[in-house]
Amino acid sequence: MNNLTTRPEVLNVTKEESKVTLSLKVTEQITYFQGHFPDAPILAGVVQLDWAIYYARSLFELTEVEVEEIQVLKFQNVIVPNSIITLRLVQKSPTKVVFEYESEKGNHASGRIVFEEL
Repeated sequence: MNNLTTRPEVLNVTKEESKVTLSLKVTEQITYFQGHFPDAPILAGVVQLDWAIYYARSLFELTEVEVEEIQVLKFQNVIVPNSIITLRLVQKSPTKVVFEYESEKGNHASGRIVFEEL
């Protein structure tokens, strides 16, 4: 497989105050699908969490702080190659961001990221 990448293709971003919604295309070129699992690839939960942290940091200007804790983490449905998913991020306070992944198949994952105090 050529042109492997570690992030999804961002199709659209909508930002309003403390809420950001991203439409993401999770292509089969995502390197994390390699070997996870060969006959039925799925996107690992740790990758979903990493993406939520990455986008929360960049979109809410939290690049200078570390993640302190992950709370109420839930995984409901797997994400497979060539899916279009929505990542919704809501900044509940200066240090807390709630995330949720969903698609036409329903909810995939959700949780709360707690960053260190600034």
